[in-house]
Amino acid sequence: MSIRLALAGNPNCGKTTMFNELTGAAQYVGNWPGVTVEKKEGRCRADKTVLITDLPGIYSLSPYTLEEVVTRDFLVNEQPDAVINLVDASNIARNLYLTTQLLEMGLPVVVALNMMDIVAKRGDVIDTAQLSARLGVPVVETTALKGKGVRELVETAKQAAQDGSVPQVHRFEACIENALTQIECMIRDVTEPAQRRWFAVKLFERDEKVLARFRFGADAREKLETLVAAVEETLDDDAESIITDARYQYIAQVVKPCVQKKQTGMTLSDRIDHIVTNRFLALPIFALVMFLVYYVSVTTVGTVLTDWANDGVFGEGWHLAGYGAGAYEDAAAAYEDDVTRRDAWLEAAETAGLDVSALTEQLAAEEPDAAAAAQAGAVLAADPAAAAVVGTAVFEDETTGAVVTEPVSLSVFERTLAAEAPDPADFGIWVPGIPVLLGNALAGLGIADWLYSLIMDGIVAGVGAVLGFVPQILVLFFFLAILEDCGYMARVAFIMDRVFRKFGLSGKSFIPMLIGTGCGVPGIMASRTIEQERDRRMTIVTTTFIPCSAKLPIIALFAGALFDNAGWVAFSAYVIGVLAIVLSGIMLKKFRAFAGEPAPFVMELPAYHVPTAGNVLRSMWERGSSFIKKAGTVILLSSVVLWFLLSYGWENGAFGAVSEINNSVLAAIGHAVAPLFAPLGWGTWENAVATVTGLIAKENVVATFGQTLGFAEVAEDGAEIWSLLASSFTQVTAFSFMCFNLLCAPCFAAMGAIKREMNNAKWTVFAIGYMCVFAYGIALMVNQFGGLVTGELSFGLGTVAALAVLALMLYLLLRKPSVSRNGVEAHRMSVQANS
Repeated sequence: MSIRLALAGNPNCGKTTMFNELTGAAQYVGNWPGVTVEKKEGRCRADKTVLITDLPGIYSLSPYTLEEVVTRDFLVNEQPDAVINLVDASNIARNLYLTTQLLEMGLPVVVALNMMDIVAKRGDVIDTAQLSARLGVPVVETTALKGKGVRELVETAKQAAQDGSVPQVHRFEACIENALTQIECMIRDVTEPAQRRWFAVKLFERDEKVLARFRFGADAREKLETLVAAVEETLDDDAESIITDARYQYIAQVVKPCVQKKQTGMTLSDRIDHIVTNRFLALPIFALVMFLVYYVSVTTVGTVLTDWANDGVFGEGWHLAGYGAGAYEDAAAAYEDDVTRRDAWLEAAETAGLDVSALTEQLAAEEPDAAAAAQAGAVLAADPAAAAVVGTAVFEDETTGAVVTEPVSLSVFERTLAAEAPDPADFGIWVPGIPVLLGNALAGLGIADWLYSLIMDGIVAGVGAVLGFVPQILVLFFFLAILEDCGYMARVAFIMDRVFRKFGLSGKSFIPMLIGTGCGVPGIMASRTIEQERDRRMTIVTTTFIPCSAKLPIIALFAGALFDNAGWVAFSAYVIGVLAIVLSGIMLKKFRAFAGEPAPFVMELPAYHVPTAGNVLRSMWERGSSFIKKAGTVILLSSVVLWFLLSYGWENGAFGAVSEINNSVLAAIGHAVAPLFAPLGWGTWENAVATVTGLIAKENVVATFGQTLGFAEVAEDGAEIWSLLASSFTQVTAFSFMCFNLLCAPCFAAMGAIKREMNNAKWTVFAIGYMCVFAYGIALMVNQFGGLVTGELSFGLGTVAALAVLALMLYLLLRKPSVSRNGVEAHRMSVQANS
């Protein structure tokens, strides 16, 4: 017989860690509400007959957030056999508030006192036997992080489910109980006895969703209101506050004799928070931490790993464990020096009047003929005038920058002609890259040229160019996971609430934006934790301004091509994203649809702890895998489409395969939309097409540049595409391109998430339209004002348009806000987990 258990608890109580320990399921463990918006299920590892449902982390069963609605609807409608209520033992009083509500639902409940290792470390003592007696339900001590007490918890929950015993509910004071008794009589015929108490309490609190469930007539509603109003008048408070106060009074009576606290001074977490949440130090510390994270991820460690992926796995290949790499690099450097000497002599020979065209044409050919080149070189060397030619080769020391010159005589030139580029396979253990292996295999099969081109130039080049950035992205997520798991990111949300609230946003808006650094889709979905509809909509509109993992390749590409791989470029991208959110928050709050105070901010601040390898790696993989899955689906399909649009078009009056990219369908599309981007400084069809395809998936921008510029493979640090980009962009126009593509509408998948979360076509159109218009305005100002400063542009119509955009933004920022229809004053609240 199968037993169904529900796992419920506050955010940051270790509930998802417990779920992973019980089921072995790979699910992300974080420090914010909204990680498990949908309920998750898994079979218990110790007993496969036990099905466990992991419910979202919530603070209460009041219907303020979608998580709370999901949880209570599941408990009321699906009625699991028992509920495991995970309680943070280090913050027991706060966590028992949810417990008091669960005890009223008419379901068997087992309380799991989690994080008992923290309680023991503090020297506190909890009398679980007495706590169990006072609550009237079994209480089990656990430490999910170390797997302690898990087996006993499962057995206790199974026994409670089999017994089916419903816990005794606590009683409120007489006047409240009198009202609840009469309400229970009103719903006696339409409710189960076990659930009647919970429904009565919710009706007393004027819970709109429960009221809608019963569909009371006018007389019944009037009677209910009279009962509640009488108690409110007696106790001089509103109904919801009366119940809340009564619960905490009961919790205090339960906890006082059961919990003995030894430590009365500041804990280690308190002392750390005294610094990292300091009013003046918090933001500089956060900025420094994030700068270091992105510097290491994008500029140092991440670059090394991404170079290996791009040049090795998705390039020509790599030397296994580096064996032979040093010898090959020395040989390649010697060959490059010979090429420099050869070119220096040829330049001097041409200056001296010798005909070097036959040899230079062979050397410049895409597939040079070695025999023809040797013959042309021999003919040139046999010219009597050649003996007098002496070239000057110039070498620069990469370490010191010192310049060294070397004379190149005819004999040296003849030696360079015999030099051959070293084959990496001749050095050490060489592992060919995927394109090489697949290309050889396809060539051996003798497939059609169009199919070979589709696979190699379309799929492998497109998807490979994107997957090459996976190591860099995984490094970034690794460091973010460490910050999340140790407890720092929960403080960041609290810190950012101080800032965001000044601009019309709640600290809860920071949580979706933080998740959005991995992928915009779950970031947009995490906005469900925000209670007020207007705040939720604004968060959805602004969340994707923060660069997600798919935008990192764009940043890395331009940082390398035009900014010498400077770490500040990546950092500035995130600064621009935050500024876009701030500016949008101020401007949109001036409109009636968004006006009003942000919702109160409530979040547990868990005690700091050393991150566990399992949690960090699981978090890194969960985020990174979404990027990889997208590469295998959306990007794969879009690469095929891009290949077709690039390879086919109208040439010589007929539609078919084209020999020149300028005749392709994609070029026609690019030429049509390119004038729109001309004021932004990059109005060529190649740049326009890269931007348009970025709407399918942002990773496509890099792949599209590779294909439109004629390269089957694009490496992050490939000199081929860098030089071509540098010829069509300046630093100002490159920054303009980055700004537009980072701030404009996200990928199709994220647009779909916006449509689902908005649940309204007009709001969806507004969100996407606002992002595009805002991005265009920012990119326009960057190009026009930046061009004036650098001297690239002179004052003209573009400058006038940029000034008009600036004036409009200043007006929207400074004008008086509209008054919301039902503005409600709200106050920011934070809940210390270790208080």
